Amino acid sequence: MTLHPAPPFDLFNVYFEQIYDPTMHLVFTFDGALDEDVLRAATLRLIAANPYLGCRFALEGGAPVWKEIPEEERERGFEVLPPGATMPPAPLDVRRGPQVRVGLCREEGGDRVVVTCHHGFCDARGLLDLARDLFAACRGVPPAPTGLYDRSTGQVLARFSAAEIEGACEAEEPFVDRWRFPVERTGRGAPRVALRTLAPERLARARAFGKMHGATVNDVVLAAFFLAMLEIRDDPADLEAPRSVLTSADLRRYLDRPVPPANLSIAYEVAVSAGEGRRLEDVVGQVAAATKRRKANGLGLGCIGFYEEIYAGGVPAVKAFFDGMMGRYQESGMKNPVFSNIGVIDAGIALPLAGKEGRPLDLREVVLLPCVCWPYGFLMSLSTFRDAMTIASAYEEGPYAPETVERFLEYVDDYLP
Repeated sequence: MTLHPAPPFDLFNVYFEQIYDPTMHLVFTFDGALDEDVLRAATLRLIAANPYLGCRFALEGGAPVWKEIPEEERERGFEVLPPGATMPPAPLDVRRGPQVRVGLCREEGGDRVVVTCHHGFCDARGLLDLARDLFAACRGVPPAPTGLYDRSTGQVLARFSAAEIEGACEAEEPFVDRWRFPVERTGRGAPRVALRTLAPERLARARAFGKMHGATVNDVVLAAFFLAMLEIRDDPADLEAPRSVLTSADLRRYLDRPVPPANLSIAYEVAVSAGEGRRLEDVVGQVAAATKRRKANGLGLGCIGFYEEIYAGGVPAVKAFFDGMMGRYQESGMKNPVFSNIGVIDAGIALPLAGKEGRPLDLREVVLLPCVCWPYGFLMSLSTFRDAMTIASAYEEGPYAPETVERFLEYVDDYLP
């Protein structure tokens, strides 16, 4: 079988399985029934068009690779789910392949289509691009063959001088875990997802509030996320002290051309402090200043350099990095929470689309279900569809209490304008 090297960001995103399930799901809810045969055929065409989709992750000779699977095994990329199927769906096995799975769930009010990927293969932006190509294939537009393409971050580094890269790496500060989301116990539990969708006028209010304070909508939601963490922890030690949250940025911002699905997003830390009687306007300025400062100084270059330095030591060095990271989490009981903004999901990703009887379909909802976390990880995602913002957290019940997660999302809702 043919082997293709797996770059650093792929390997690291596979090994993050130690603190969360790296599977992501994009759920499309339609107002009618789809043609099962059309969707299955489109899925197989999608896999055939991208040589990495028809692979499994493996270690060959100690090196991380994408290893092609037999063509008949691509059939695992499509499945029919029972009505009322549990959300989130089952994880995608990155070591078995293929690297995309499309699930069709027949519901009385309209079908759901779940497009699933593993973060070891691509980030959330890559998942959105795959979904767009899938539904285009349903309309009879064959996916453009990608051939073997550059999956590494080298295409980003090529846009900067050696001095710029060196300066960004020198300025990169290590993450400091100062707090964590409340847990009931450590260990594993049952996957669950909590969602809260806000009315479209809330987005307009967030934009207006952000404009008043020199902040983006992303900054506003990140500030609300931070304040909700203070609220759910209710720990006096958090007041007036710097506390950090992790958030993400898409490195495609540096590129001037479309990129096939890959891992091109990085995490960075935002440290904020707040006291008694804190309000959103007291915090959003700190968040906006931090994000602007990071974006002005080669955001992501230091992260790339950090990962590549470890990767140069081979898989043993990467394993040692994760062993050390897990040891610190277990010893301290601390792990900064993560906020990820998926951005606006355009209805044009799936539409226009004809249903089973040829009737044009419409979308009732599109939402991204993020990676499932267990202690001490915690993640909240934001996705926006037709101006309705959905905040979501996927977690394991047992280690986390559902009522605590639901209350946290309510706090985020309350803090937003």
